[in-house]
Amino acid sequence: MDTTILGQVGPQFGADGATPAARMGRSAELVVQELHGRFYEQAFRNNLYSVACQPVTALASTTVLLTASAQPIVGVWNPLSSPVNLSILQIMVQDMINTVTTPALPGAFVIAASTGNGLLTAGLAPFNRKTLASTGSQAKAFTLSTASLLTGLTNNLVVQEVLDVPIAHVLASTIAAINSPIPGTVGVTNLDGDLIVPPGGVLAVLNTSSTTAHSVLARILWEEVLI
Repeated sequence: MDTTILGQVGPQFGADGATPAARMGRSAELVVQELHGRFYEQAFRNNLYSVACQPVTALASTTVLLTASAQPIVGVWNPLSSPVNLSILQIMVQDMINTVTTPALPGAFVIAASTGNGLLTAGLAPFNRKTLASTGSQAKAFTLSTASLLTGLTNNLVVQEVLDVPIAHVLASTIAAINSPIPGTVGVTNLDGDLIVPPGGVLAVLNTSSTTAHSVLARILWEEVLI
């Protein structure tokens, strides 16, 4: 049985809830395209948020803890009463050596998670990617640059996976040279929604070895999706 698809040639301008015809090209082809930028729709619908560790923050030994005393490089908590899932889209970490002596390595940069948490008392208001204000998000955020701890964490974090972030390192003879550049690296992990923080969930980016010889910048970008 044949099915006929009826459409309209050229762009249309419909309001939410309207039922316009499918868009057709001038050769009667069905037009399918990614409209606007990759995350435009989520941002325009006021569902896109982020948290960033501001430049430049030296790593501290507390970042390797998995308890309520943990100090994430960046992290998010979705309260138990939240009506949304946090769909993680992207995580970025930049690592820089901040000393002219032989620097200790920070280990690996990892994602750690915990569920069933309803009592966290600290946290920041995330950045709204539509309004440019720190309002509107259901989540609370944590950053090393603001020294925000996971106070009230019910269940300890568990390391789940390693981020694809190269570690900055250099030979001692090079870093001690006069006017030698301070090396740095950056890694971006595009999760594109394949990692969800449900209500009660905590997600944190940590390093696995204690050091203050490295400084970091970092970001988590997510979409808030009604459950």
